[in-house]
Amino acid sequence: MTGFSLPNAALDCLMPMHVRVSPTGHILHAGPTLRKLRPAESFTGARLLELFQLRNPRSVQSMSELRACAGRRIKLQFRMPPKTGFKGALVLGEDGGSLLLNLSFGISLVDAIREHDLHAADFAATDMSVELLYLIEAKSAAMDESRKLNRHLQAAKVAAEEQAFTDTLTGLKNRRAMAHILDRYLAQGRSFGLMQLDLDFFKDVNDRLGHAAGDHVLQKAAEIMVAHTRTDTTLVRAGGDEFVLIFPDVTGAETLLAIAERLIATLEEPIPFGAATCKISGSIGVSTVPENCGADASELLDQVDQALYASKRAGRGCATFYTDALPLSALPPAGHDPAPSPGC
Repeated sequence: MTGFSLPNAALDCLMPMHVRVSPTGHILHAGPTLRKLRPAESFTGARLLELFQLRNPRSVQSMSELRACAGRRIKLQFRMPPKTGFKGALVLGEDGGSLLLNLSFGISLVDAIREHDLHAADFAATDMSVELLYLIEAKSAAMDESRKLNRHLQAAKVAAEEQAFTDTLTGLKNRRAMAHILDRYLAQGRSFGLMQLDLDFFKDVNDRLGHAAGDHVLQKAAEIMVAHTRTDTTLVRAGGDEFVLIFPDVTGAETLLAIAERLIATLEEPIPFGAATCKISGSIGVSTVPENCGADASELLDQVDQALYASKRAGRGCATFYTDALPLSALPPAGHDPAPSPGC
């Protein structure tokens, strides 16, 4: 005689987190949701007070003391981790010794659902926890969709910003990106090397073979710049056949001029275009920007532009380093003899 007239199946449906306890304190039956919390343990036959610890009232140490709590709300938790907490309602059986304990998660419902992967079917149909569970699931689905949308929007924003800063023909940065980077370096007081490169004889390529050939030459020139610089170098197509290169933390004139000479030497190699061959060269102006120089971007670009046109006046196909005595320094590198316009 268990002291309760309802069969276990009925209690499982009405109270899926109930516990039936014998007068001796042994568990006779536990509801299906409660068993789901401890799938590796057998509730039946276990002593209730060895499986659960009373948190309120804490003084309960025996079944007689527990029976005295009948009709009151109690708080308890599993003794072994995870120590899931419960609120409970306790009633005495008809025999005066057996107990029926119905449990709920209380405010720990959300944590319990996540920790034990509970669903609506694990709760009684009349339990308000089901309504809260639906809200949690709906919120979770909405948050997932919101996160997905935010990721898509962020990716689209990054792509749009990247496109706004990129020259579509060469894949290099554009003038807008150059202005942004120069302003940032100057605001940081960072030192860097600056180089302006202009393709010699590019107009002749366009005039002879058309703009498709010119576009091909520009793309090859961009590839050459990528191949001869570090990954942290900012490569810019400033417009037409003009390029700007920004070398962070590189301020050695010899280093920059060596890079410029390698670029010029590679640019002078013939570039095939269909059955034709395009021959170009490069004129370069070079300058360095020390830490905390105090200049603005337009002033620095004017200086490197002066150095570039000094290279043009010196015969093209050379690099000139900007100094205050620019007319004296605007000479081609030793041993360099720029050829006249090779055309195509």
